[in-house]
Amino acid sequence: MSEILSDKELAAKTLSEFASSGDKKTSAFPTETFDLPSKGHFYSVDNPLSDGRIELKIPTAKEEDILTSKNLIQKGVVIDRFLQSIVVSDIDYNDLLIGDKDAIMYAGRMLAYGSEYSVTVKCPNCQETNKSVKIDISALESKDVDFDKYPKGQNEFELMLPVTKKLIRFKLLTHADEKLISEELKALKKKKIIDAAEVTTRLKHAIVEIDGKRDVGTIRLFVDSMPSRDSFELRTTIAKISPDINSEFNFECEYCEHEDVMSVPMELEFFWPSGRL
Repeated sequence: MSEILSDKELAAKTLSEFASSGDKKTSAFPTETFDLPSKGHFYSVDNPLSDGRIELKIPTAKEEDILTSKNLIQKGVVIDRFLQSIVVSDIDYNDLLIGDKDAIMYAGRMLAYGSEYSVTVKCPNCQETNKSVKIDISALESKDVDFDKYPKGQNEFELMLPVTKKLIRFKLLTHADEKLISEELKALKKKKIIDAAEVTTRLKHAIVEIDGKRDVGTIRLFVDSMPSRDSFELRTTIAKISPDINSEFNFECEYCEHEDVMSVPMELEFFWPSGRL
């Protein structure tokens, strides 16, 4: 066991600006403490997440039971159940900013199966399929966010839209918001009202005020007729502020030697590596 833990700790310590070898509190299972990409900056001061750290336990066979549950996989909640199971800190999982939850996902995978992640990548240059491309999860870093520009403990931001000149206030989405968005999109799909409405649905949940008005009806009507330039400006601003893990890696094609920067693909092997379950 000590040899396995040593490997996990080494991987955790090298996850730049995300993982740290924090103190481990007494527990029935070994744990690791991780720094969140948000540094706790956008959580209210009375929220446990405001200290910018979270403690995770080393996944066990119990967590592998979760990952292999056909029922949870079919419901689309298997990853959340897995992450909830390994979080030791006394937090409300629904409060997690999406970027922080993504970081916990990477950490959970690393603690469960190590930092090496093998993927298949199709070269954008020669179109050849590169099998078993090795990605070091521990090398992924947090996005650069200028936290000094924003008041600590607040998750609301102002933006003057360039076309309509509306002064809006928006927030960074949490896990709770993502659940509402998912339910809304499923309902729309079931009613066959529209084929795709993810952009507008997400904006409807992100915007909290328009020219001082906070009623949901006003916000939803505005988003439905929002000029594309305003929408782009808002989405770009949200992406700039949102703390997260920079999931890009350097790719080099084994056939044509083409080099590129690509996003880490989320394949089945991420949480279901071959031969591990």
